[in-house]
Amino acid sequence: MNIFDIFIAYVSWGNNGKRRPVLIIRQGVNNARVFNITTRYESKSEVIRSKYFKIVDWKQAGLDRQSYVDTNDTITLPISSVDVKHPVGKLTQSDKNNLIEFIIK
Repeated sequence: MNIFDIFIAYVSWGNNGKRRPVLIIRQGVNNARVFNITTRYESKSEVIRSKYFKIVDWKQAGLDRQSYVDTNDTITLPISSVDVKHPVGKLTQSDKNNLIEFIIK
């Protein structure tokens, strides 16, 4: 598991949760820091959309549809909730560079 790799993970909030794609941004021994990846963009407010990074090379990243990195919040997940045996893919170098620039702004 490396930075900018995409995996499916179980992400929970309160009593609910679901399996969803996540982008690894930091990995520790027992946990990983991630951004959620979402396909829902149009239904979000302009404020929320302003923090969504559009993955241009989504097919090359192993995703099925146009997707966005939700940079509003990072999430810390236990490694056990990440399906490390079946990676989805990883961001292209171009998307990596653009994401870093997007976050810095």
